[in-house]
Amino acid sequence: MSKYLVTGGAGYVGSVVAAHLLEAGHQVTVLDDLSTGFREGVPAGAEFVEGRIQEAGKVLDGSFDGVLHFAASSQVGESVADPEKYWRNNVAGSLELISAMRAAGVRKLVFSSTAATYGEPEVVPIAETARTAPTNTYGATKLAVDHIITSEAVAHGLAAVSLRYFNVAGAYGSYGERHDPESHLIPLVFQAALGQRPHIAVYGDDYPTPDGTCIRDYIHVADLADAHLLALDAAKPGEHLICNLGNGNGFSVREVIESVKRVTGREIPVQVAARRAGDPAVLVASAERAHQALGWQPRRANLDDIVADAWKFTLERAGQ
Repeated sequence: MSKYLVTGGAGYVGSVVAAHLLEAGHQVTVLDDLSTGFREGVPAGAEFVEGRIQEAGKVLDGSFDGVLHFAASSQVGESVADPEKYWRNNVAGSLELISAMRAAGVRKLVFSSTAATYGEPEVVPIAETARTAPTNTYGATKLAVDHIITSEAVAHGLAAVSLRYFNVAGAYGSYGERHDPESHLIPLVFQAALGQRPHIAVYGDDYPTPDGTCIRDYIHVADLADAHLLALDAAKPGEHLICNLGNGNGFSVREVIESVKRVTGREIPVQVAARRAGDPAVLVASAERAHQALGWQPRRANLDDIVADAWKFTLERAGQ
């Protein structure tokens, strides 16, 4: 049994990973300021400390075996409008966390990174060797933290793995997606299915894809959690491993809408709108490095299964 600090463990991905750690028999402490997370999202059995990542030094000591770092501001549009918030929270906060880890002698880190570090892809599927050229402040801050981690591994022997996600979806029991404001496609389509919005907007139907809509790589949040536990085992002192996580198979916006129709049995009003600036036609991951280095394979790759888990969580939250 090991003991881990999970920063941002009251959020969507962090709560599912914390639950997986507890199920594996580990001790878990969650550090979260609840700015975007939810107290009820912290799994039973985890110790909860309300606070920012800049306060990690008050929590960490030599009894911890590692840190899984999810705490970050993550809205792309907001990051462009308020870049200072993102540099302060994501970069300065992460630097404080890493310094606190070194002071406490905690030498293992798994970092929640993002495909936004790549920006507009030159080649699809995207491999870790692809050029990193983020097109927004959110992606730039996550890339900056990756550079900090690499420096820390070289200079001070940190054992680190960064996991770059594509589109995370689905739910794990009572842990699921509930952002405010919501910006992810599947929950937005659910809102249309529930009559909470008049329609779902499809931004562009003239892309060079089979049905004209953008294609994205969706990964089940429980598969994502599996990868984090494998990353803890794979982390090696003095090395910073970066792995993409995705299904390797993309689904178009229209395919997602059709999946929600099948799963919910409800009609989804659709309205085609103009393309959004900076939306690539296809974003799909190559997860070959994760397969080889972590021994990871997504086990929940069927889109209808991903949607069904998320729909069940949504209905339970709505009391239906």
